[in-house]
Amino acid sequence: MQFEFATAARIVFGPGARREVAPAAAAFGQRVLVVSGRRPDAAEPLAAELSALRLLVARLSVAGEPDVEAISTGLAQARAAGAEVVVAIGGGSALDTGKTLAALLANPGDLFDYLEGVGRGRALARPSAPLIAVPTTAGTGAEVTRNAVIAVPDRRVKVSLRSPHMLARLAVVDPELTYSAPPAVTASAGLDALTQLIEPFVSNAANPLTDAVCREGLRRAGGALRRAYHNGADHEARADMALAGLCSGLALANARLGAVHGLAGPLGGWLPAAPHGALCARLLTGVTAANLGALRARAPDNPALARYAEAAQILTGHPDATPADGVAWLRGLAAELRVPNLATYGLTAADVPALVPLAQKANSMRGNPLPLTDAEVAAILDEAL
Repeated sequence: MQFEFATAARIVFGPGARREVAPAAAAFGQRVLVVSGRRPDAAEPLAAELSALRLLVARLSVAGEPDVEAISTGLAQARAAGAEVVVAIGGGSALDTGKTLAALLANPGDLFDYLEGVGRGRALARPSAPLIAVPTTAGTGAEVTRNAVIAVPDRRVKVSLRSPHMLARLAVVDPELTYSAPPAVTASAGLDALTQLIEPFVSNAANPLTDAVCREGLRRAGGALRRAYHNGADHEARADMALAGLCSGLALANARLGAVHGLAGPLGGWLPAAPHGALCARLLTGVTAANLGALRARAPDNPALARYAEAAQILTGHPDATPADGVAWLRGLAAELRVPNLATYGLTAADVPALVPLAQKANSMRGNPLPLTDAEVAAILDEAL
């Protein structure tokens, strides 16, 4: 048995934990870049706390998932400000932007020197500038992962910047910051977390530590996601979902994902208006059903079948639940949370043949419990339309 488990240097969780951020930033440096999402006002209290400590604060807001142009613009701003510390507060897009800028501040060159696939793919030689990651949604787990996903619009793809050097110095997970998330965001982020708990749990690179955090995360999400969606003021449900999101990030960073993310990657480049979490939410049930069919037909002794059964038992609360019961539970959840189909974002049946080979080449496909055929991948996409 051999495995590695790496995460942020320090993780602080709990209501009010955000008060740790400003003092920690002051310990890292004097010039701070605050990266926030499409609602920059959400970062105002933090910026005021930083300024009260006489730190020099520069601000950057990102309107959506980061692309190469936004990173280039942000890097120029960060370098001009002489940023020594990056504080990223927001959803996955803000956190991925912050992780990328922190990495590039400490390493020479530009983004394309380091991007996978479309760039030169060089390894980051130096640790990132100190990064503090503060999620305001419960789902992506980006506060404890070692990669960032960047869109390349002219190639219609999303690719990763990936390095152990990109782990945050401090991850602050404060459930109170998720209280204002609207139902649609709660649903897509929560189902993203659920995907990132199921896929590592059944992946071909699972290990005892990721198994433990997946089980805990599944237990929390199974009981809390519906409640948080229907009642954002349910503080217990919000805390459980914040913990489930954190667990999902710990799991995906130390095991592997699977076909949901293998499909979501190219789909994100193909459908730039579609949030990553919404794509995962729509694909999760279909991929789970396809994997179960393929496992029963071609690999009935694969331990992933037992893992799917255990996940179903945790999520449904029934000790005798089967994998099929798990699929039914996921399908019912997606319907209750009003997960849109992919046609909503512009996908058509004519797009499917071009997307299949892109998905088959995706890095995440290597973690799936077994390889899926082109026909199986196409059927998943057709079902998600």
